[in-house]
Amino acid sequence: MNKFGESTLLTNLFDRTTKEFEGYAKSMEEVKEELRRLIVDPSTDSNKKLGLIYSTHRIGLAYMFLQEIKGQLNSLFKEFKLQDYAEFDLYTISTNFQIFRHLGFKLPCDVFNKFKDAGSGTFKSYITTDVKGMLSLYEAAQMRLRGESILDEAVTFVENQLKNVVGTLEGDIARQVKQSLIRPCHKGMPMLEARLYLRNSEKECSTYGSLLKLAKLHFNYLQLQQKEELRVVTKWWTDMKVQETNPYVRNRVPEIYLWMSGLYFEPHYSSARIIATKITLFSLILDDTVDSYATIEENRLLTDAINGWDISAMEQIPEYIRPFYESLIDEYAELEEQLAKEGRANTVIASKEAFQNSARGYLQEAEWVNRKYVPSFTEYMKNGLITSGYDLILKTALMGMGEIVSEDVLSWYKSHPKSLQASEVISRLQDDVMSYKFERDRGFCITGVESYMKTYGVSEKDAINELNKIIEDSWKDVNEGCLVTKEVSIDMIGLILNLTRMIDVIYRYDDGFTFPEKTIKEYITMLFVESVPV
Repeated sequence: MNKFGESTLLTNLFDRTTKEFEGYAKSMEEVKEELRRLIVDPSTDSNKKLGLIYSTHRIGLAYMFLQEIKGQLNSLFKEFKLQDYAEFDLYTISTNFQIFRHLGFKLPCDVFNKFKDAGSGTFKSYITTDVKGMLSLYEAAQMRLRGESILDEAVTFVENQLKNVVGTLEGDIARQVKQSLIRPCHKGMPMLEARLYLRNSEKECSTYGSLLKLAKLHFNYLQLQQKEELRVVTKWWTDMKVQETNPYVRNRVPEIYLWMSGLYFEPHYSSARIIATKITLFSLILDDTVDSYATIEENRLLTDAINGWDISAMEQIPEYIRPFYESLIDEYAELEEQLAKEGRANTVIASKEAFQNSARGYLQEAEWVNRKYVPSFTEYMKNGLITSGYDLILKTALMGMGEIVSEDVLSWYKSHPKSLQASEVISRLQDDVMSYKFERDRGFCITGVESYMKTYGVSEKDAINELNKIIEDSWKDVNEGCLVTKEVSIDMIGLILNLTRMIDVIYRYDDGFTFPEKTIKEYITMLFVESVPV
């Protein structure tokens, strides 16, 4: 309860919905023990146990039983023999592959060799009649690494097959295939995917009564908590009167809160979600000011003030942006004071430095636009990785996570591991690929598309294809980074994966942040408005 803002949040929450909230909490505890016993039951067949763990993961409950699940998977992984898989069907193998890789165990892709014809090198035709198996293979292939060519081939082959048959399917399997073709679960927002899994696979989940009951209780429990968090952040935003002082700034409180809740949905990260949402909203004000409103000279003055980080700099910046600057300084000061008591002021400093870096990056873009200069692709990416907001969001996300964020964890992030680099690239390029036409319609713009075309002398179509290939390969590097490591905890690795996932959720089909009514509002309604009948 000593996390920043958490005690106040829970007080408000209990004041408003005490009986309902406590009722869900009590009911969950009772059912949790039933499910825990099933997970560790030594008499359960290994494939059935992996199937249960898979459903527990898909439905968003794995964090409750993480130690038990890791213990079971570790034992089963040690016993793994490739020849044992010769007798298993496509669905079983694909599901086992998914759950091992989801939890960081590198089950070899050789388990799928039996489904390819040795002579032709193509997948055997009989699997095309197994829709459930193909769907599971398609999901499994999303976790492929570089060099796993059989899974590269599987994605193309199975995707085409599923598209051919989806119109002929009915019931749960039809809904599951449609959703997977829209977005495979591995690339989706965890709680949104859990909600969709509950809706599309309730019959499968009902095999274990405790699993289905706990999932419904858990979803409604989280929804109560997160609705209160959203209320807290919305009030904070309203009290700042941003839309009055800076009417050009986009009002995206629910959208940004959705984004941050995609990084970590677990109840104990309540204060982390609030902090991350607030700082990201500050970043939005800065971005919209630099990109859409301020003159180049005003941008320079504002960037200098943020670099100096002193309230006395208020005098040098335009009057209309002073309330933002003052609120920014005050918010970070409050965070630093609170977290210093817990010995974690270093996380605030890291976030503040990332915010200053973002301001410099936004100014660099503004200078390029002012000069109508298109940088080389290398030059663009160096600055573009900063202006994507990735580094700021990631470092801000660490602030409210508590003692788990040690000096060693911060050092690991600062070492810039390959998975982190890959995630940053996806964040920048996925945004560019989906938003460049809109940006271009607004006037002279600079995105990865224009800089790639200029640097390599290729057409727009070829540039888009090449950037999509870079995104696809970068996902493989993110996947590799999710395999078991002793350097940091699964929560820290999950933060990178989940931030990558949210880029896909926001930008896969359109610029969901600029035009949230197309997709994001549906997700907000599903997660924060519509409860699940228990």
